[in-house]
Amino acid sequence: MHTDTATTAAPDTGPRHLVTREGTEFTLLGTAHVSRHSAAEVRQLIAEGGYDAVAIELCESRAAAIRDPDALANMDLFRVIREGKAGMVAASLALGAYQQRLAEQLGIEPGAEMRDAISSAEKAGVPVMLIDRDIGTTLRRMYRGAPWWQRLGLLSGILASLFSRDQITEQDIERLKQGDMLESTFAEFASRSRVLYRPLIEERDRYMAARLEQERLRGQARRILVVIGAGHLKGLARHLEETPPTDAGAEVRALDTVPPGSRFMQWLPWLVVAAILGGFAAGFWRSTDLGQQMVIDWVLINGTLSAAGAAAALAHPLTVVAAFVAAPLTSLNPTIGAGLVVATVELWLRRPHVRDFSNLRRDVARLGGWWRNRVSRTLLVFLFATLGSAAGTYIAGFRIFERLVG
Repeated sequence: MHTDTATTAAPDTGPRHLVTREGTEFTLLGTAHVSRHSAAEVRQLIAEGGYDAVAIELCESRAAAIRDPDALANMDLFRVIREGKAGMVAASLALGAYQQRLAEQLGIEPGAEMRDAISSAEKAGVPVMLIDRDIGTTLRRMYRGAPWWQRLGLLSGILASLFSRDQITEQDIERLKQGDMLESTFAEFASRSRVLYRPLIEERDRYMAARLEQERLRGQARRILVVIGAGHLKGLARHLEETPPTDAGAEVRALDTVPPGSRFMQWLPWLVVAAILGGFAAGFWRSTDLGQQMVIDWVLINGTLSAAGAAAALAHPLTVVAAFVAAPLTSLNPTIGAGLVVATVELWLRRPHVRDFSNLRRDVARLGGWWRNRVSRTLLVFLFATLGSAAGTYIAGFRIFERLVG
């Protein structure tokens, strides 16, 4: 086993790291995802030739979005909501919105260096390798691996990105590319939340190293340009320099697997429903009036909070009424949520136009755009109505318990 390494970084270029493994040469180029210089450097390196392939820090879904910017116009919003992916799509849009605002400040599209890597490689007839893990898998592994209090921190961080209006200069972006500020940011993140850092950065370094090892073993390319964010440069180089996994395919499959949720959390909704129904039964057994009052409390509290959530998302008035009616019923059936019913009504009343899908990424870059765009507003209706119903379930449950012991 023979591995040669070298690190270079000219003043006007991004950091590079050269790794040679058994005849295959990997040139790792660290870039900033919103940088004119990064995009220009990628174009120049590919134009100079000499590379048999270009590997980029993208998954299939993100590459498809780059190749077809109008792909969102083909999104089946109802299917997204029905399959329980509304929260994931909203989180992805929120994360992309922050990058979009930075890009607008600098006058460059986010991910321009990745887009240029794809287009330049295709023009040169050079194969493109997609080596990053699917963003949905990464977010789900982050969420599943974190305890509940850190999940709240993760969600609050995503929400904070929507409200942030900090200005950033292009010089700041270029300094990030050198690795010092970016790596220090990651180091601080790791010290505060190791379980969030691991799937976001560390696992993806391992994943990309395993993918490159798979490509090396195929033997179809001997000089590969690897275009990655600067924050992954050091970790990816380390994994390539060390002995790779015995089975790179098994490593990829393992890191692609989303761990199941805790068994307790899977049973919790059913336990809550059993407790609520048991409370109703106890109330009616003691007196009809008490049982009826419990039912009224349940309907008013659960329905009102879910309707308030829908109203906060500026849902159609009939959708708000639907939230009030549906929430008390769906909360007693964990297999169907109030958000699904409410969002379906909103879609029926206010079907998004093609322009809503086309303008989605640009609209969500501004906080008010989430409510103006019918696609993102429907996602908000789903999320807010769901949160309102969930809060109503527990608040009404405690109210029922108080009446029993009072």
